[in-house]
Amino acid sequence: MPFYVSPEQQMKDKADYARKGIARGRNSVVLEYDEGILFVAPNPSSALHKVSEIYDRIAFAAVGRYNEYENLRKAGVTYADVTGYQFDRRDVTARGIANWYAQQLGTIFTESSKPFEVEIIVAEVGENVDADQIYRITFDGSVADEHGFAAIGGQADQVATALKDRYSADMSLTDALSAALTALSAPTSAAGNGASGNGTEQPEMPAGQLEVAVLDRTRTHRTFRRLAGARLEELLAEGRPADATTSSTGTTASAGPDADAIGPAAPDDGNPTPGTSTDPD
Repeated sequence: MPFYVSPEQQMKDKADYARKGIARGRNSVVLEYDEGILFVAPNPSSALHKVSEIYDRIAFAAVGRYNEYENLRKAGVTYADVTGYQFDRRDVTARGIANWYAQQLGTIFTESSKPFEVEIIVAEVGENVDADQIYRITFDGSVADEHGFAAIGGQADQVATALKDRYSADMSLTDALSAALTALSAPTSAAGNGASGNGTEQPEMPAGQLEVAVLDRTRTHRTFRRLAGARLEELLAEGRPADATTSSTGTTASAGPDADAIGPAAPDDGNPTPGTSTDPD
């Protein structure tokens, strides 16, 4: 004879299961800057991406179980393509895609015995900052309309709090990247691993250990592009304190430890990527 489990307990157990799976992954951040929207995520893989293009002015970021959010990414690309073909390309919006993802995840959460262990962001760059859209969709299908920035992952609240202290409207790309890296180090700083928690020191994250992409509003078509190699190195150097990069006496500013030792970044090809990244456990 099967045991009775109340619906409330079933939902709680599913939510706890999904949160534990998401918490095993590394955090990612999305934030607006003066010329578009920036995506930053630690990533150990050069082939499996956390950030990808969905449509002309729309991108997708995710954390959690790779095979699950890769299926969501591909389904979102198909949904966008079909909508643009049947109606008009202007009818494909981040809000529409976010609502579609919410319906899919909500159905899976309530009807399946195992929920998806994913958290995703859908962002669209507008003609100006006021027209930008950022939506955060959780494992149970809940949708949040974020303003300015958003964080996903197991320590998203800590990252978002750190990002709020450093974020300002109309930031340059360099300043936005510096703020994102400092926010991503917040959970490590809070754990007392040696990184500064006051925002005065930026953790040393080599370009090869980061996946960075932007939606560039200055482009008229295919606004998504990846930042890697020399360009990313240049942005990281610009964002570091002067005494940490130009000291000639051998004394440099102390940077926090590398919270995530991970692999090389993907090449900057500007094309839609074949998949989103894995979140290492």
